[in-house]
Amino acid sequence: MSRKESPEQAAEQVVFLPLSDLHPFPNHPFRVVDDEKMREMAASIQGCGVLLPGIARPRPEGGYEIVSGHRRKWACELAGRETMPFIVRNMTDDEAVIAMVDTNLQRENILPSERAFALKMKMEALKHQGKQDFVTSSQVGTKLNRTDERIAEQSNLSRSQVQRTIRLTSLEPSLLHMVDDRKLAFNPAVELSFLKPEEQEKIAAAMDEAQTTPSLSQAQRLKKASQEGKLTDDLLRGVMAETKKPTQDKSYLNNPQIRKYFPKSWTIDRIEAIVLKLVKAWYQSQLKKKQQSL
Repeated sequence: MSRKESPEQAAEQVVFLPLSDLHPFPNHPFRVVDDEKMREMAASIQGCGVLLPGIARPRPEGGYEIVSGHRRKWACELAGRETMPFIVRNMTDDEAVIAMVDTNLQRENILPSERAFALKMKMEALKHQGKQDFVTSSQVGTKLNRTDERIAEQSNLSRSQVQRTIRLTSLEPSLLHMVDDRKLAFNPAVELSFLKPEEQEKIAAAMDEAQTTPSLSQAQRLKKASQEGKLTDDLLRGVMAETKKPTQDKSYLNNPQIRKYFPKSWTIDRIEAIVLKLVKAWYQSQLKKKQQSL
């Protein structure tokens, strides 16, 4: 739900800021990649300019901090531009984090690691805001909603999905890269995130050696053994050496032409259920037409 604009925001104007005065957002969780889409954006900016202004806030030490517009700023540099249009807005650190996350989560093709760190940053900012509201509130009986519930509602996710996504930030970089590369599935990765860092490193090495990744049940066994202090090197190698049961290939459901019709938060199994329902309805309608023509 969007907030109603304040009089100050309603009066905001677009200004062109020198690229040299712009600074990236601290710990920005979203990558800016010089790929084909970036070059297409640069070509568009060369011809038409920047159609959507970014958002920035003044820095105490001078210049401006980018809240929204990191990719557009890079594209401007590639296009040979010296300035870029921005809406300059005075924001607290928490407000800036929330705005940065919300504007970037609207993008397509967000990596799991990007979403995880972004949601974590937003949760911490909302919690900090909640503490301040609680301290300054004079209303008796004020009750603050759970932060993860607020994020879930705003992100079209369940509370569990928010919590499990943020768990990915506890993964060691080698395992998190595998999640981004779709070499390690989301659910097993969440279970592995509960292991100690040194245990995760051993698992990453064992996965590389065995050229396989743990299933959900295997990851849950590893997690349980870790919590009980029984995750030995022999147990780890034994689990990774097990032959996983073959699973049905559902990769076709990840086709962008299919995925675009479903919420980004939906799992493959949930999408499959809808597709099967639609196919069944189509089949029955075709069968009915055939019977009517006889």
